[in-house]
Amino acid sequence: MFDEPGYPGNSDLDDAELTLQTFVYCSRAAEGVDDTEVRRIVASAQRRNLARGITGMLVFDSGVFFQWIEGPPAQIQSLIASLHGDPRHHDVVALDRSEEKRERLYPNWQMEQIEAEDIREVLQDALVTTEDDNNIAALKRILECLASGPIDALGRS
Repeated sequence: MFDEPGYPGNSDLDDAELTLQTFVYCSRAAEGVDDTEVRRIVASAQRRNLARGITGMLVFDSGVFFQWIEGPPAQIQSLIASLHGDPRHHDVVALDRSEEKRERLYPNWQMEQIEAEDIREVLQDALVTTEDDNNIAALKRILECLASGPIDALGRS
């Protein structure tokens, strides 16, 4: 999503399974960042991510970003560095960071913005299409957590 130009392409993008780094985070939008600005950010990311072999999804609601990105480790490392310096958001909190050989969850999404209320459907679609046992297990755990209540209540006791 928040990205810098000049990253080299990835010739392995079409491989069904490769070593991917995943980075999942949330952050708070800076003052003045609205839906229009988020659409511009997504459009820019889609163009740049294709060449860099990065795929993922973005949820923006109530001034909060939630993003799942995956791609070649070197490209994700560079993107993470730029995320932390981007003035369009603050309070970047890493929720998950891993590296493993697996198929992509969203192979055709250079960066798709989804609405918060659609997250369950998007995750269920990923569950249906993935063949990777680790992805299946993780998606089932996430969907069980979401089934326990509304998204805005998750993590509260």
